[in-house]
Amino acid sequence: MEPAINAGDTSWVLISTALVLVMTPALGFFYSGMVRRKNVLSTINLSIITMALVSIQWVLIGYTLAFGATRKGLIGGLCFWGLKGVAGLPNADYAPTIPHMAFSAYQMMFAVITPALITGAFIERIRFKTFLLTKSWATN
Repeated sequence: MEPAINAGDTSWVLISTALVLVMTPALGFFYSGMVRRKNVLSTINLSIITMALVSIQWVLIGYTLAFGATRKGLIGGLCFWGLKGVAGLPNADYAPTIPHMAFSAYQMMFAVITPALITGAFIERIRFKTFLLTKSWATN
């Protein structure tokens, strides 16, 4: 029997996804209140660029490494590389009542906000180019 999509579960996950998505730029504004005036835009940019960079990495390889078929129980395989096979039908293994794409988007929001939280530790202490280089390597 094919799993059925539940409208209530799906709407709750999508609302939750939107709320977590809004939290990332909000962190940028929160952290910008802690820095000197000259670093406010840089601090907000750190959160925005983190959203873009981690989102691209999540779509390409992050989801499959986190939720793909495991290799010896350690890391996921490449069955979902580039979100191949992640569509509007539910995945009975992870979320049997919501679309697989909604589940992936919800999980991506947490992958996005985690490095954004870490940016608060080094605001005003790192150059923007160095930040981009370290984020692109650290999240892979």
